[in-house]
Amino acid sequence: MSILDSISNFTGNLTGGLGGNMSADMAIDLGTANTLIAISGEGIVINEPSVVAIEKASHRVLAVGHEAKNMINHTPDAFSAEHPLKDGVIADYDVTEAMISAFINKAAPRKYPWQAKPRIVICIPCGATSVEKRAVFEAAIQAGARQAYLIEEPMAAAMGADLPVTEPTGSMVVDIGGGTTEVAVISLGGIVTSSSLRLAGNKMDEAISMHLRDLLGIKIGERTAEVIKIKIGSILPFEDGRERDMIISGQDMVTEQPKEVTIQSEDVRAALIEPCEDMVLSIKETFKKTNPDLASDIIQNGILLTGGGGLLSGLDRYLTDKLEIPVWVSETALTNVVTGCLKVLETPTALRQTLMRSR
Repeated sequence: MSILDSISNFTGNLTGGLGGNMSADMAIDLGTANTLIAISGEGIVINEPSVVAIEKASHRVLAVGHEAKNMINHTPDAFSAEHPLKDGVIADYDVTEAMISAFINKAAPRKYPWQAKPRIVICIPCGATSVEKRAVFEAAIQAGARQAYLIEEPMAAAMGADLPVTEPTGSMVVDIGGGTTEVAVISLGGIVTSSSLRLAGNKMDEAISMHLRDLLGIKIGERTAEVIKIKIGSILPFEDGRERDMIISGQDMVTEQPKEVTIQSEDVRAALIEPCEDMVLSIKETFKKTNPDLASDIIQNGILLTGGGGLLSGLDRYLTDKLEIPVWVSETALTNVVTGCLKVLETPTALRQTLMRSR
């Protein structure tokens, strides 16, 4: 059965509801950096890193989520802590399947043998190929889903942020996750035009690591780079006019000995210029493919900035200046995608057209 067929079967049986047979139907935001799971009637129950710790010889899963992330760069040679998704898509199918399965069991363990497996709505990048979509679909089924349905991330984010996605007006979403930046223009329940840039939060972290290595001769790990970005990262001077500093520890590039230095927010800002400029170019390219009426709506309504990467300090002001269009950060930027997926579960009849177009 094709993905389209499975979606058609789903929408053809909407009147039967999604909560039958005591199944805990789920919405999953399967991200490069983090995975979020929400259950109808309960809300978000899982919000953990998309990391899996495995034993190399047996490929046995030792830990997932927070526990596995704490093992990154701390594991013996016999073990490894891995990110099974890269740039928003599956890089290691078996490990991804094991991770989804572990999260599903953690979110809603089956109490009875006869209890139905969950139906799952899961997000995909709008630039995913048919092979990549199939991989996500199959991984969800193998991980324990009774049925799986795919929806594109920017559509889910727009729904989660309560944009008027079904109305005859244009809305633009810029969803900056861990592995991809998704840009989409949405109207009448569908994505009119979109672009997917495989550059997002993780590339910002890499840029910070590279810049500090060249500037200060210190090598840092990915966890440290992420903390730096969150604590003192910005693309424009802070609105209060005060710069930040931070003491970090790493490894001296010359002596390979432990090294502690104080870094300035200006240094971090310099590292973030290039990835942010690439995002601006991607948004402008999407605008070129947008018809004038929808472009007019977007100019009037502004652009929604969502996803964890959208919380970078000053990014909304930076994009507003570069695009000459108002850009606003969603107050629920971190959870919009999974909330949008959950709305598909909770109001399937009203969103039938959206789900069909988001195959």
